[in-house]
Amino acid sequence: MEIKFGPAGNSQSFTDAGFKATVDAPRWLHEMGLTAYEYQCGRGVNIGEDTARKIGAQAALYDIALSLHAPYYINLSSREDERIEKNIGYVLASCRAASWLGADRIVVHTGGVGKLSRTRAFENTKENVRAILDAVERAGFSTTICLETMGKQSVIGSAEEIFSLVALDDRLLPCIDFGHLNARTGGNCSTLEQYDAILTMMENTIGTARSRIFHSHFSHIEYGPKGEVRHLTFADDRYGPEFAPLAQCIAARGWTPRFICESAGTQAEDAKTMQELYNSYLK
Repeated sequence: MEIKFGPAGNSQSFTDAGFKATVDAPRWLHEMGLTAYEYQCGRGVNIGEDTARKIGAQAALYDIALSLHAPYYINLSSREDERIEKNIGYVLASCRAASWLGADRIVVHTGGVGKLSRTRAFENTKENVRAILDAVERAGFSTTICLETMGKQSVIGSAEEIFSLVALDDRLLPCIDFGHLNARTGGNCSTLEQYDAILTMMENTIGTARSRIFHSHFSHIEYGPKGEVRHLTFADDRYGPEFAPLAQCIAARGWTPRFICESAGTQAEDAKTMQELYNSYLK
């Protein structure tokens, strides 16, 4: 497996170039030298089978690895029957769309703590993750579920929490959003030493085999006292985090994760910058 770089959704430059349909994205990304794309279903899984299969065919033709972001409103901290069934439905719909696309991974948020204690919310999340995995298996899907680290402190999604959840089952991978971690820690996820500590924690928790192929989101993110405020572009350098030291860590380890850039409108260009920084450490 090779390391992959690409955007989350379509950047402004894709639209400015005159493209209107995502079916054109794989060729456009291939011409940029990028190798991954994450289809966005954050506001609901609304893609039809015919469209999905056309996008998937283009991605296969141009060697673009596809993933899919499941709806944002999934919340795994609740054990209410209605919420559990809705969560399972959202994930199954995401897996179905991913199968049409030929996407091998879906990214899932874990959700907020709400009025629960953090311990209870986390225990509920573990039970819900197990229930989702059982439902996915019964439905016959083989999609890898990537649980994402989150940017707000009030949400389940610290590095420790996500690695602990992913350790439950080999069918899971972490989606490490380094911008989120930097935001929820008030800027303490941006140096080579800080990145290395996170990667080492992951490896010690889930082993090397899965750690080396982890999924990742990356962008600069503005943050405040409670964590994430909004996504920025690489041109906005006040908040970070910086990708260069992370690229150095990954190159030194010889790992092959998939990096999806979530910059606000410049995600393709910033993904290319990430790819170039990584390649500079291979020389």
